[in-house]
Amino acid sequence: MKFLHLVTVATAALALPSDTSSSTQRQTKTCTSPKVRKNWAKATSAEKRSYINAVLCLTTKPSRLRVATHTTLYDDFGYVHAQLTNPQRIHGEPVFLPWHRYFVQVYEDALHSCGYTGSAMYWDWASEWAAPSKSAVWDPVLGFGGNGSDSADGNGPSKLRVVNGPFRNLRPTYWNGAVDPHWLSRDWAPGHPEDGQPEMIGNGYGPGIMNEVNSWTVYERFHPALESSPHGAVHAGVGGGRGDMGPTSSPNDPIFFLHHAMVDKVWWQWQQRDPQNRTFAYKGVRNDGQNATLADVMPMLGLAADGVVRDYMDTKGGALCYVY
Repeated sequence: MKFLHLVTVATAALALPSDTSSSTQRQTKTCTSPKVRKNWAKATSAEKRSYINAVLCLTTKPSRLRVATHTTLYDDFGYVHAQLTNPQRIHGEPVFLPWHRYFVQVYEDALHSCGYTGSAMYWDWASEWAAPSKSAVWDPVLGFGGNGSDSADGNGPSKLRVVNGPFRNLRPTYWNGAVDPHWLSRDWAPGHPEDGQPEMIGNGYGPGIMNEVNSWTVYERFHPALESSPHGAVHAGVGGGRGDMGPTSSPNDPIFFLHHAMVDKVWWQWQQRDPQNRTFAYKGVRNDGQNATLADVMPMLGLAADGVVRDYMDTKGGALCYVY
């Protein structure tokens, strides 16, 4: 299929280090009133405005990492993801799901530091696969704006600047881990009706793919199926070749976190179908050739404390307290 190369790039893998960082700490909390993570399409206008304003607030806060000058807390997320993707430490192996679960939680906590009181939200691309550009997430007022344009000023032909919405003036610092300030960009994959392919590679997260993903009953088969497609198809469909969702610095696009909250929701639903056997199901071979264990360390490079996989398997235990 046309998205195969981009999906392969998005899920290529090398090695996960087994060293325990001095910043690693076990995190546990009592979860008595879990937050409910919402579908963006069903959130109120006030909730959407609050979320959007908090994202914009992150661009005014100083970087925790201070890798480059004039960078912000918002930039830190793209930088960390890129550094852990080259060499590969967070994709193509069992840690993909718990690491990104933790990463979305770190982002939600950052939004709370900007006055947001709600939970992370998700884009339900699985129900909108046939016409994803019609989704409420792309609304120019109460969403994330639409596609990029090659006629927009500022980026040149290599990146398609987003021209509407609240993030049209968002200027990420990094591209694929290198310092490369640019305007937020998207390059939606066109549809190919002659092949039965909707826009944004919708078939990659349509009913057929989702049924196949959910048919797996063991983690070591479920996680690579979920990571390849739908996960990789959404990245490729939104980012294309000239958008921020394509490179390793994909958290540059704020839609990244709604996408990964949906990935997390699919995993959570899979766990809930057999909680006794699946809540702490975590098996497979790491990229360094060692067997994955619940004691594996999840690096955050100073954005937050390194985590331990075990603490992020149960969304109502360990370090977490939410449901979908």
